[in-house]
Amino acid sequence: MAVDRSWKRGHAMAYGGEHMEMPPVENWVTDWDWLDDQWGENAIEIWNSVREQCPVATTERYGRAFMPVTMEAVAAVANDTEHFSSIWVNVGRPDAPRRPAPPITSDPPEHHGHRRLLLPAFSPKNVAPLEEDLRQFCRKLVADLDGADSADAAAQFSQHIPVHGICKLTGLPEEDADLFRDWIHRNFQFGPRDNAVRVAVATEMKEYVDRLLNDRLANPQDDMLTMIANAEIEGEPVDWDLKVGYINLLIIAGIDTTWSAIGSGLWHFAQHPDQVERLVAADDDDLLWNTATEEVLRYYAPVTMARKVVGETEVGGCPVHPGDQMLLTFPAANHDPAAFENPDVFDMDRLNNRHVAFGLGIHR
Repeated sequence: MAVDRSWKRGHAMAYGGEHMEMPPVENWVTDWDWLDDQWGENAIEIWNSVREQCPVATTERYGRAFMPVTMEAVAAVANDTEHFSSIWVNVGRPDAPRRPAPPITSDPPEHHGHRRLLLPAFSPKNVAPLEEDLRQFCRKLVADLDGADSADAAAQFSQHIPVHGICKLTGLPEEDADLFRDWIHRNFQFGPRDNAVRVAVATEMKEYVDRLLNDRLANPQDDMLTMIANAEIEGEPVDWDLKVGYINLLIIAGIDTTWSAIGSGLWHFAQHPDQVERLVAADDDDLLWNTATEEVLRYYAPVTMARKVVGETEVGGCPVHPGDQMLLTFPAANHDPAAFENPDVFDMDRLNNRHVAFGLGIHR
């Protein structure tokens, strides 16, 4: 998805009906801001510059928040559930709406119950039968572009694939695909800077999912939605808001991260025809397809998470205190030269590629 950058430096953000001018970042080590134009345009350069000076950057723009940029520091936070929590984290405007979306917004031991409930639906046994269906779906998307003078590979291809897959896996109605894409687009492209948009999306989704789950209670089907509507953990019914949160997570995170990865890969290869030629010449089972796919995920990692500090500790030698927040930039960790040789080079043949594109720790 192309990011709308029509808003200018010094962007205005509304807090409680008032607008607070956010000046452009001058020092990314002591005053970072993931909403600054420079972040979207030069993220790798920013992470590299910060990493050369220290493993952890800080900011006071949205309360006291930190941004680890090394693999070691990111992993230390992601794997530490004693000092860092995933509950009610918001590295952004403090008045943004917050709703549970487990298991991402949960900590142990509750996290384990949510994960055990949802993971079976995404097991290799359940996913494997979809492979041929998705392959045919992708071929149809390409065929639909035949004869066109030009095409938007993101809007007309990559943004359709995960919606189709999630609907097949869960029972979400595919006729509402445009609605799902609209929610994701508004939530991520406009929501961080416009609280009214984020509130509207949250309200619309809540009403939609309420209707969907109530329908499954009245008219059960053999699908994941019916399982969630009747979900229990250790014999106790799951709270309704948590059930709604499960579906919200599947729609928002499950679709957005996948189409971002696919779109990034298409964007990359469109600029490197020599690499495309190598892939086209390779057999379908050639190792090159696997290494190229993993390199897309490493180089253009689609996932960033956050944690809230709940216990006194330190990260990369930097003391952090309860109430502080951490932005876990897994993409930055994937460009750490201590973890990868020539990390800013897209290497289709990279074999030692233990990237963290989809995170680390309990939420991976």
